[in-house]
Amino acid sequence: MTIPFQRGSRYQKKKETSTGKFTSIDDLRGVFMKTWSLFLISILMSACAHAQSEGILRGSDHVPVTLQESVASVTPGSIVVIGENHGFVQHRDQQVQVMQALRAQGLKVSVGLEFFTYTQQNFVDSYRAGTLSEPEFLKAIQWGSPSYDYYRAQALFPNLAEGALTLALNAPRSVTSAAAKKGLEGLSADEKSLLPPNFALGRDSYKRRFLSMMPHLPTPEAGERYFAAQSIWDDTMAWRAADFIKSHPDQVLVIVVGEFHVQYGGGLPDRLRVRLPNTPIVTFSQINTLGMEEDEIAVEIQPSIQDGARADYLWLAPAQSLGL
Repeated sequence: MTIPFQRGSRYQKKKETSTGKFTSIDDLRGVFMKTWSLFLISILMSACAHAQSEGILRGSDHVPVTLQESVASVTPGSIVVIGENHGFVQHRDQQVQVMQALRAQGLKVSVGLEFFTYTQQNFVDSYRAGTLSEPEFLKAIQWGSPSYDYYRAQALFPNLAEGALTLALNAPRSVTSAAAKKGLEGLSADEKSLLPPNFALGRDSYKRRFLSMMPHLPTPEAGERYFAAQSIWDDTMAWRAADFIKSHPDQVLVIVVGEFHVQYGGGLPDRLRVRLPNTPIVTFSQINTLGMEEDEIAVEIQPSIQDGARADYLWLAPAQSLGL
């Protein structure tokens, strides 16, 4: 907020002290600043007082809700995006609970996974059809880490008998690696052919947050290249999801992706809304509160001044990697 209080301006009018009114605009400014400071302190104290380490909170006001309440508005043709910390059993279990809650509402649930590359959808289909064993499938897609034990349940959740599918979402690593090394202009014709139609970089606020996570880049140009690679991930996943939901409007697509891609709506949700302006999108941010004090949790879940809530729903829980 900018207030046009300037010395010598028409706003600086003397008031009679006997009336209890301000004697000058400086007095008014001082009271305003003191009131504003107390207001900010009260918000932080309130947040700390109500911070909790487990449960689902509404992102906008941090009111606790049940899982059923968080998905009650999801209808056929919607997309649910869950941002996780990779490789945690608790996050895996929460994701499956979201899928189960949607199914309990009578919805057909398909699942899209960041870890599967869209050019390998045929391997995913063969695996789900039973013509590829799990070891054969993991070898075919060159699965690395974390352990597939963290993602098997999600990949196998869709009921093929009702037409639900497991969807490979991500761009080929060869393309994102090339973009990170050479930039978009340096991509070969074959690499460019694998980009999503109408590809676009992520929005500016997302870019600023992304670059703030890498303070020791060798050059500004390196940051541009890395953000191009990040944007390829986001927009490719959005393109794949958009194509799917357009052709399967009777289903709900649940996407499991790294949490940074979801935070404050700037990564994948932003690209989804560009490609699907009329499609309902619900976002979850899974936050690991292990070892965090109440004041740390309060800071972690506070909305961004510029971008608003971290997600529609925040699922807090202490989570540990079990080294699977």
